[in-house]
Amino acid sequence: MATDVVVIGAGVMGASIAWELARRGRRVTVVDKAGGAGHGSTSASSAVVRFNFSTLAGVTAAWEAQFGWRSWPEHLGHDVGEPARFVRCGIALLDVDIMPRQAFLPLFAKVGVPFEEWSDTQLRERIPGIDVGRYWPPKRIDDEGFWRETEGTLGAVYTPDAGFVSDPQLAAQNLADAARAHGAEFRFHATVSHIERTNDRVTAVTLADGTRLPCAVVVNAAGPWSGRINELAGVGADFTVRSRPLRQEVAHMPAPPGGLGIAVADLDLGTYLRGDTGGGLLIGGTEPDCDPLQWIEDPDALTQHPTMAVFEAQVTRAARRFPELTIPNRARGVAGVYDVTDDWTPVYDRTDLDGFYVAMGTSGNQFKNAPVVGGFLAAIIEHTERGADHDERPARYVGEHTGLEIDLSAFSRKRPLTAGNSGTVLG
Repeated sequence: MATDVVVIGAGVMGASIAWELARRGRRVTVVDKAGGAGHGSTSASSAVVRFNFSTLAGVTAAWEAQFGWRSWPEHLGHDVGEPARFVRCGIALLDVDIMPRQAFLPLFAKVGVPFEEWSDTQLRERIPGIDVGRYWPPKRIDDEGFWRETEGTLGAVYTPDAGFVSDPQLAAQNLADAARAHGAEFRFHATVSHIERTNDRVTAVTLADGTRLPCAVVVNAAGPWSGRINELAGVGADFTVRSRPLRQEVAHMPAPPGGLGIAVADLDLGTYLRGDTGGGLLIGGTEPDCDPLQWIEDPDALTQHPTMAVFEAQVTRAARRFPELTIPNRARGVAGVYDVTDDWTPVYDRTDLDGFYVAMGTSGNQFKNAPVVGGFLAAIIEHTERGADHDERPARYVGEHTGLEIDLSAFSRKRPLTAGNSGTVLG
């Protein structure tokens, strides 16, 4: 089958890109080493949809994307069977020094994100059972300081339109099915072995089984494997932003009595919590300085089972914030790999190999933007393939729902590191 574009990676990002390009009339082939759409990092995502980012582009993208999640079947435009469901539960971002309110509330106001500022008293009233103590900075649970009495109280910023997607893998499958409806082809159990180039232009992708896919455009959306794909293409020397695979765990446990109706981002203790559709609780970490980061060389060597040490740390921190939580004696949850950049901001860009584009470094915080990332890449590809220099005159994306414009140089491979980022998954 002849193809215009090969997308490498069928996670939620690759599927979104394939869907957007296919519906714009391009012949698209998606290849992935896994057995189905969303079977890699996407399947381990907590799928939280929130808006607190450290840049205007980040807030704008997340706010635009939530309109897609809220009307997911309509956004896809095709019957895809069972659709993933957006759960609008709201999120309370607890006060913390590294992400003060004044850093993002002006961005909320500019973009139009509704929010409420809560005092410690309002926080107690709105989330029953929460301990509003201020414990900054986060500490290891074997540090005697972890159990010291609080040194003050904290409030929160609440965004009522935030929430989570019920099944992240299903969301990727939905996008893949919508892409197929526009003619895209998906090839699974397909490992890329060679990127062919002629006169500094990509010309074909070769698979391990010998299949050669001639094409004019390649999009590297391979997640934690994106660095390997860049090496095959001989690109990356001009990147000022590097990315590396990082192993992460999310704990699953019973919710506190009465459930957790509002999700909580708690950088003060180094964790975040959200309910799930089955009445349980998901707890993840926010990379506090006291915890060693688990950088890995080979994403294929990932140990997918949660470890007791990480599980205990996460749920004990959650129990510090919600004292009625009961800490299980057996680790339960999922482990996955993020492709993390130096500033926890993704790279959506062209490269110095003509026709070769990247959607990488999504840093565990970009699932929420899947409804718009396909549009980002389509805008960059169309802009560049028409002869424009995206490095000098960046492509722009205009939100279908908000009408807001995003200068896509915010996600450039050559950008200065994002100033004021939290240094965590929150971006």
